[in-house]
Amino acid sequence: MLMSLIRGQLTFQTAVVEIAALLIVIFLVLPFHEWAHAFTALKLGDDSVKYRGRLTLNPIAHIDPFGALALLLFGIGWAKPVPINPRNFKKPKLYMGITALMGPVANVVAALAGGLILHACDKFIPTFAEDYALGLSFGTLSFNYFLCLFLVFYIQINASLAVFNFLPIPPLDGSKILFIFLPDKWVQKFYQYERFIALGLIVLIWVGVLNVPLQFLSGKIVDFVYWLTGLPFKLF
Repeated sequence: MLMSLIRGQLTFQTAVVEIAALLIVIFLVLPFHEWAHAFTALKLGDDSVKYRGRLTLNPIAHIDPFGALALLLFGIGWAKPVPINPRNFKKPKLYMGITALMGPVANVVAALAGGLILHACDKFIPTFAEDYALGLSFGTLSFNYFLCLFLVFYIQINASLAVFNFLPIPPLDGSKILFIFLPDKWVQKFYQYERFIALGLIVLIWVGVLNVPLQFLSGKIVDFVYWLTGLPFKLF
C-alpha cells in the first residue's frame, strides 16, 4: 500500500484512510484471526494453547512486526502463528485443517461486520452514498466520503487476507486444509521444504506475480460480502 503512495498511485488523503484501515486490521483483526485458530484448537482437544498466551485478543500477544510491515507496504501480511500440537487431536490432519480454516473465516467475518456498518450508514445517513460519489467524481471531500472509503478499504483488506491465507501453499492456512486430502508422506515433504516454499512465496508477492489472481478472488469475496450484508437492509 505504501508502495502505491510512493509510486503516486494514491493521493495523500486516500493513503491516510487506507493506513487507518490497515492499522485497524493489524491491531484488531489479525489478533482475531489468530485467536480463532487458538480457540478452535482448544475446542478440538489441544489443551496446550491455554498455556501459550494466545487465547486472547490482545494484539501484543499476536503481532509480528515484519508481518505488520508487509501488510502496510504490500497489503498482505501476517501475525505470529499460534503453536498447535496436532498430537493432541484425535484426528490430527482433519482437526489441523479445521483449525487452519478458522483463520480465513475470521477475516471473512470481520469483512461482514464492515459490510453491515457500511450498509447501515447508507441506510440511515441520507447523503452518505451521494457524498461518497461526489468525492470519487469531483474530489469533494467530506466526513461521509472518508468514512465510506475507510469501510471499503477495510472490507477489501480482509477479503485479500482471507484469499491469501486460503492459498494451499505452506505455511499458509490453506496448506493445512490441503493436507487433509494428501498422503502423510507428501505432507512430510511439504514440511521438509516449508522454509524454501515460504521464501518463494515472499518472492512471488514482491514481484507481483500473485496480484491478478488474488485481486480477482478477493473481488468475488467483496461482492459476496456486499450482497449478503445488504440483505437485512432490504427488509425495511
